Amino acid sequence: MSRFARHLVDQDGPHNPFPGLQALERRLGHSLPHRIGSNEGLDMPHRALTARFGGEFADLARTYGDAEAWQVRRLLAESLALPEDALLVDAGADSLMALTLRALCEPGDTVITSAGTYPTWSYFVRGQGCRQVEIEYATGPGYLAPDLGALAAAANRENARVVYLANPDNPSGHLHSDADVMTLRESLPDDCTLVLDEAYHDFRDDAWSPAANAVWPGVIRLRTFSKAHGLAGLRVGYAIATPETHAMLSKVRIHYAVSSLALAAAETVLLHPDETREHVAAVVNRREALSQWLRERGAEALPSTTNFVALRLNDAEQAQAVHQRLLAEGTLIHRPAHPALGHVLRISALDDALVPGRLDALAAALGR
Repeated sequence: MSRFARHLVDQDGPHNPFPGLQALERRLGHSLPHRIGSNEGLDMPHRALTARFGGEFADLARTYGDAEAWQVRRLLAESLALPEDALLVDAGADSLMALTLRALCEPGDTVITSAGTYPTWSYFVRGQGCRQVEIEYATGPGYLAPDLGALAAAANRENARVVYLANPDNPSGHLHSDADVMTLRESLPDDCTLVLDEAYHDFRDDAWSPAANAVWPGVIRLRTFSKAHGLAGLRVGYAIATPETHAMLSKVRIHYAVSSLALAAAETVLLHPDETREHVAAVVNRREALSQWLRERGAEALPSTTNFVALRLNDAEQAQAVHQRLLAEGTLIHRPAHPALGHVLRISALDDALVPGRLDALAAALGR
């Protein structure tokens, strides 16, 4: 049985009815300077936009982006040592989640998820009309992580089409080794796909090594420019998968979901990798300083391979009280809405988190 939705298997394509100027120029081998066929508002003066953001911004705003994101994929392929056809660019990891479910599942299909992991995934699962089975996290002293063995067992028991795993995890920050992830994949039914949410991949010590960016059959790896690259407001992400998988995803993909501005921004940060690596190193230093500060005050700060620190409190009531107190003071930290992780708080590793007094309400709750 195919791992993709039945109605896509024999469907011709993928075909983009409007491939766009950049794609046409590549196929024709010459430029098309007279852009009078796309019905864009190219003659809009954009005086207000130009005054606020500059002329280049206004120029990008007038035009559709490259539907194939060729330049971004080329730069990613170079930096990750991957072929371009193993990469697909879309409007952030969230958009890619919805895309994978559209391509893999039909209403009523079963999806396996860790109870309390990144909640937007479950939002898309429900929107696709799928049945979700949630698996409790594995817990222990200094340990809170998706239970890989239980996920695999549930996938086989429930005849699941998809297993979702955030790695590094959100909200715990735990990183499973690639070997353990592949053991999970090999334990799944043949027609079950592992959707691997790697939004925080860039904070791994080996993030830029070829081994950490491989194409794994039966796995769709989702990445984002929102965290390490600082482009959350522009919505750019990419998937690593086999070319055959991307061909199926492209049958149901929104071709112009990524704007011209977002593509230009992604190209710019990819052309300046030292800035991204400098940022990641600074985040890691702040994360360790924040973890140490929390532990000195008696908090159970969990090990993290992300840009945040998760701490586990005694119970949900204590976590809610701290969360509400900080909100009243004007400080936003995160408390998972899922009851299974209501006793967890998540704090971003920003300079603002380390300002003296910023987290005094938390310290007071911990008795320090």
